[in-house]
Amino acid sequence: MKMAIFASGRGSNAEAIIEASKAGLLEAEVSFIICDKPGAKVNERALKKEIPVYECVPRNFDSKQQYEEQIIRHLREAEIDFIVLAGYMRLVGPTLLKAFEGKIVNIHPSLLPSFPGLDAIGQALDAGVKVTGVTIHYVDEGMDTGPIIAQKAIRIENGETRQSLTRKIQAVEHQLYPQTLQMICEQKRMEGEYHG
Repeated sequence: MKMAIFASGRGSNAEAIIEASKAGLLEAEVSFIICDKPGAKVNERALKKEIPVYECVPRNFDSKQQYEEQIIRHLREAEIDFIVLAGYMRLVGPTLLKAFEGKIVNIHPSLLPSFPGLDAIGQALDAGVKVTGVTIHYVDEGMDTGPIIAQKAIRIENGETRQSLTRKIQAVEHQLYPQTLQMICEQKRMEGEYHG
């Protein structure tokens, strides 16, 4: 299965997925990174792992539709099967959703439906909850509302800081995301959608 990873920031999840693919733990090829922010750290990480980066900056287009149509052209040319959002800080629009219906997944640092949207870690700390976690879900037109594929809970200890909780969440993300993507690859192959 050929995957494209969409990212906007540091790229630690993208790197974990690339490493799992190169190690044979994920039966998928990461064809390239699509980044909407020039100079993002993810670009540097990807290039160090010899993964091409395609920068596509929304402000260079007249509309979100044109921006997504350009991305779709690039994905089609590369025969991409599946899109993985890894810190992509932009809502996927209807143009891309229709072109890759049921083939876009996202990771979110909370136990959805709790704490959707931006700063889920801060939201959990502010709410004083004792448990948060990580969710991997299919992407739909809403904000973190698509069908849930996998979740893992993380306990919030007394005196937990944003920094310490972020470290715990990222450690779980870096394991759970590649494992879940491998599960999806196996399911798709069993359904005869891909051959691996």
